[in-house]
Amino acid sequence: MQTQKDLQVWQKSIKLVTEIYKTTKLFPDEEKFGLISQMRRASVSIPSNIAEGYARKNKKENAHFVSIAYASGTELDTQLTICKELEFLSNEKFEELEKQLEEILKMLYSYRNYLHK
Repeated sequence: MQTQKDLQVWQKSIKLVTEIYKTTKLFPDEEKFGLISQMRRASVSIPSNIAEGYARKNKKENAHFVSIAYASGTELDTQLTICKELEFLSNEKFEELEKQLEEILKMLYSYRNYLHK
């Protein structure tokens, strides 16, 4: 039986969560309840909503949760940009995380379009 764990987009989003947690661990302590918390929640929301949608086994409901995952990804994208501007992230780390996120967002966009057919 297939599960969400078989979806490449879910696997990639889990890897991104791990990177976000490792990266935010290095942020200033005063961001513990600010950007750190927001970025971790947004990143965790991506694979969580993919999983919840996949479990529904109904294309319309699945597409709804994929849309939520996509929105969480765009939220995380904004937070990454803010972190770069605040110099919490090096250009190299920003580009690495942006590349991972961009790939996930493209996959979610395609997956959502597939589910709407």
